Amino acid sequence: MNPHSSPTVSKSLSKSFKEFFASSKAGGIVLIVCTLVSLVLANSAAGPDYLAFWHIKLAGMSVEHWINDALMAIFFLLIGLELERELYNGELSNFKNALLPIVAAVGGICVPALIHFAFNNGSPTQAGIGIPMATDIAFALGVLALLGSRVPASLKIFLTALAVMDDLGAIIVIAVFYTAQLSVPYLLGAIAMFGVLLCMNRFLRIMALAPYLLGGAIMWFLMLKSGVHATIAGVLLAFAIPFSAKQDDQDSPSHRLEHFLHKPVAFIILPIFALANTGIIIASGWTADLASANSLGILAGLVIGKPLGITVFCLAAVTVGICRLPLDLAWRHVFGAGLLGGIGFTMSIFITNLAFVGQAEVVNASKMAILLASLVAGVIGFTWLKIFGKPQAGDSDLDTLDFEEDPAASPAKA
Repeated sequence: MNPHSSPTVSKSLSKSFKEFFASSKAGGIVLIVCTLVSLVLANSAAGPDYLAFWHIKLAGMSVEHWINDALMAIFFLLIGLELERELYNGELSNFKNALLPIVAAVGGICVPALIHFAFNNGSPTQAGIGIPMATDIAFALGVLALLGSRVPASLKIFLTALAVMDDLGAIIVIAVFYTAQLSVPYLLGAIAMFGVLLCMNRFLRIMALAPYLLGGAIMWFLMLKSGVHATIAGVLLAFAIPFSAKQDDQDSPSHRLEHFLHKPVAFIILPIFALANTGIIIASGWTADLASANSLGILAGLVIGKPLGITVFCLAAVTVGICRLPLDLAWRHVFGAGLLGGIGFTMSIFITNLAFVGQAEVVNASKMAILLASLVAGVIGFTWLKIFGKPQAGDSDLDTLDFEEDPAASPAKA
């Protein structure tokens, strides 16, 4: 071995991470199909009935409201469990390793928000500033999964950590800026319930899942009544459930719940969300809506702001020496991750519904801009990484060897 060569990277991905990644790949395909079905139905003769279905009232809330506030709380619960796993034994468990995706997430949130703000400052659509902040985990990882061994394993970990931190930022934005009318008594009740769940975990050491799920349901109801978006309860519940720092610990309630939720979230909850929220009417003048300040802010924020913010912030952090790139990643990979970060979809649509309540035309135009931006970002990101993302001779690690027929024949560092 050349004494001047870099050390070989050996990165073994956890079973939980691989399951999450695999479900994201297939789930992304299902999401695409559901989105296309929803668009076709909304613009067909059955369109009025299809759209009216989502507004049928059940127990005081519309079907769409139940999906966006209740089913999506389960999605946020999974996000919280993923974040917890990353913090305990994933990429975020080591502060030095965590710093790069954290910096990337900050750049991927701030720059798109500033771009949207530049287009919409002082206008009625300024509330849409949060729309281009988020990254859709399922779609972004789904596109990356399609590339298989053409990208390093570290890029999968980096993009996952980035997307999770990105969504955490979006959750904070939702809680702080998209709370309509705050009811302090209900909010205090939700916080008290969270405290009870933490005590069950920290002091009583209750390991059964049922009490936490029941307490989580109560916390969700109180959060719904408080005016703070009810999905926040899902994230809080994730951090109240007992977690083992041991990787893939089958006895950990958090691990069991995360394992159970992968497929229902990927193949039931997110597809239903897509069906309920992408029934976009494509009218004759839809292209003119894309020229509005709000739509331009969304398009530019996701397609340009995301890769620019992620790449520039990472470059600055590495240049000043506060963190470094993983050994098998190059700047071309970081830029590619930034491009895929521009796939907003689920979280962007979610924030759109909160930003423009009762403004059907603005919501419709925003969703069209989100779909177009996500499509462009996904295609460009996939193409970029397919051409430039393949591991080089010095990049080999355990999880990028599967493209070789014989692992022993894989390129080694000279």
